[in-house]
Amino acid sequence: MVVIIKGAGDIASGIALRLFHAHFTILMTEIALPTAVRRTVSFSEAVIQGQVVVEDVRACLVQDESTMREALTAGCIPVFVDPTGTVVKRFAPDVVVDGIIAKRNRGTHIDDAKVVIGVGPGFTAGIDCHAVIETMRGHRLGRVITQGSAIPNTGIPGDIGGYTLERLLRAPASGIFEHQSTIGDRVQKGELVARVSGLPIYAGLGGMLRGILPPGIPVTQGMKVGDVDPRCERSHCFTVSDKALSVAGGVLEAILRFTDRKLG
Repeated sequence: MVVIIKGAGDIASGIALRLFHAHFTILMTEIALPTAVRRTVSFSEAVIQGQVVVEDVRACLVQDESTMREALTAGCIPVFVDPTGTVVKRFAPDVVVDGIIAKRNRGTHIDDAKVVIGVGPGFTAGIDCHAVIETMRGHRLGRVITQGSAIPNTGIPGDIGGYTLERLLRAPASGIFEHQSTIGDRVQKGELVARVSGLPIYAGLGGMLRGILPPGIPVTQGMKVGDVDPRCERSHCFTVSDKALSVAGGVLEAILRFTDRKLG
């Protein structure tokens, strides 16, 4: 069964990892300049580096059907640069998962495949897709919604270690992003960790830098550019999050609900 996952950030990558382990054939799409901050657990890094390993799974950047087949034969997840969704039309998958996490629908339709799944707010089950997966941390995280929509975006990130907004690093202006620290570094509250066009970005709390954009990326004012984890568990920087795996479990359940596939 072929599954195309639109987006290759950390949530989409958690979905890909879980489905890959369940023996689905996975294709992923990304934009030319990925903006995932949790780069060490995002298959979007294949766009920048050519290939990347997340936990025990490798993904490779591909350009066409030939290189896609080579990647699949080698046990890699193929990643296409495909900002307009042409890969869905070209390969007619069994399942489409919109994991872009744009908080709105950027062009996914319920007739794109036999099973279409929207991840997070911006989709309505029965209209845009067959099922929506809840992404809000809390009691409903990972639940499969077959009527209606996910909880609307609040603009406030989930609580980790007792912190919400303080965890995030945001661009103070539009410009080119440059970082002073790298993923896995410990930072102190008030420490300079990055700049945008010369303007400083300081850590809002002490902890471990769990995510940060690559240097040279154009950003807009207010855009999320990094994430500080107050728990200071280094392994959390390099493994898929509990949230991503919960959402992935919901995607797997939805696929099995809407098809006759059985595991085992």
